[in-house]
Amino acid sequence: MSGLDAIDRSILRILQQDGRISNADLASRVGLSPSACSRRVDILEKSGTIAGYHARIAHKALDYKIMVIVHISLSGQFAKTLTEFEAAVKLCPNVLVCYLMSGEYDYILRVAAKDLEDYERIHRDWLSALPHVVKINSSFSLREIIDRPNVGI
Repeated sequence: MSGLDAIDRSILRILQQDGRISNADLASRVGLSPSACSRRVDILEKSGTIAGYHARIAHKALDYKIMVIVHISLSGQFAKTLTEFEAAVKLCPNVLVCYLMSGEYDYILRVAAKDLEDYERIHRDWLSALPHVVKINSSFSLREIIDRPNVGI
């Protein structure tokens, strides 16, 4: 986080804990006037340091009871192959996270499913239909231990 001073870091820590805090309260906590605090937050937003504000929804509240870690191998790692796969995987609504990897698998996905039958449907209709896929390995999460939404500042 080069270019960030102690006040910027304080603002980020507080916003990570409470993204709905009022500007007046935030300013008071970091020792700035509301206008100076607002300017700093604007700069952090415009620079991309603050990527957005989100509500964390409990997947189970929406009946998504199963989290699946999916390892994907492609037929090759050519630019066109990767681009086509990535464009297609972005269309799958159950894929929450997709990482391009080094190592044995080309991609790792985190997929939400309501139950085993739902995952079978996702696997059949979406994952198996992704371009250039030659291998799919699925592992089912037994229990979530930690899912940090934020990094340390």
